[in-house]
Amino acid sequence: IADRQEGIGVCGWILVSLSFLLVLITFPISIWACIKVVREYERAVVFRLGRILSKKAKGPGMILVLPCTDRFTKVDLRTVTCKIPPQEILTRDAVTAQVDGVVHYRIHSAVSAVANVTDVHSATLLLAQTTLRNVLGTQSLAQLLAGREEIAHSIQATLGGATEQWGVKVARVEIKDIRIPMAMQRAMAAEAEAAQETRAKVVAAEGELNASKALQQASMVLAESPAGLQLHYLQTLTTVAAQNNSTIVFPLPINMFGSLGQKSTGG
Repeated sequence: IADRQEGIGVCGWILVSLSFLLVLITFPISIWACIKVVREYERAVVFRLGRILSKKAKGPGMILVLPCTDRFTKVDLRTVTCKIPPQEILTRDAVTAQVDGVVHYRIHSAVSAVANVTDVHSATLLLAQTTLRNVLGTQSLAQLLAGREEIAHSIQATLGGATEQWGVKVARVEIKDIRIPMAMQRAMAAEAEAAQETRAKVVAAEGELNASKALQQASMVLAESPAGLQLHYLQTLTTVAAQNNSTIVFPLPINMFGSLGQKSTGG
């Protein structure tokens, strides 16, 4: 608003004086039409002969409005939750998606909200839709799915800078839902399944490699001590016998008898 210093002029002061005089003549009946109550979460912008009175909002509490020369508009300062309808967008990698969101904003300057824009709520909603489409159009589908918080902060900064002159403070922007075509969903599911299978095969191959290295080290230890292999056989036989009570066919190396026979002969 142009912050002009000139007054309402001589004719304006005459009309205001006549209005005061009319209020005094019809007092106390007229007082009920002149006194207006503004709630705690509201502010009143009073126009006197078409000019904003004192260049600032009135309230909360009681305010005096002259019946013939003054008009006033109440502005709600509470936070407004505005739902952005689903927007059809084309991402940077040429994928069609539908995105909707929620914008939380409040009016911090009642004078700017009344004097600078015709309908502040409708203008904020339309600007939020346009900003959502413009920002999401520069992102790929992977960035859109993984970076919702960063995109929401970017939309909030862009929207807040544009609505500042309207007296609107954007508190928060949230992206609710992202819907993509069914064919794209099936393709993404197949890609994720293939990636999971690839990782499973890599893990299985790494397990086999580690097992082979462990077996190699065990074979080297057993090769250094031939009696260790016989003790391992006996330990395995004890473990199997403790678990199963049925008949067990256990292979016994022939060289064990040879070594036993050599020991008995030597004795």
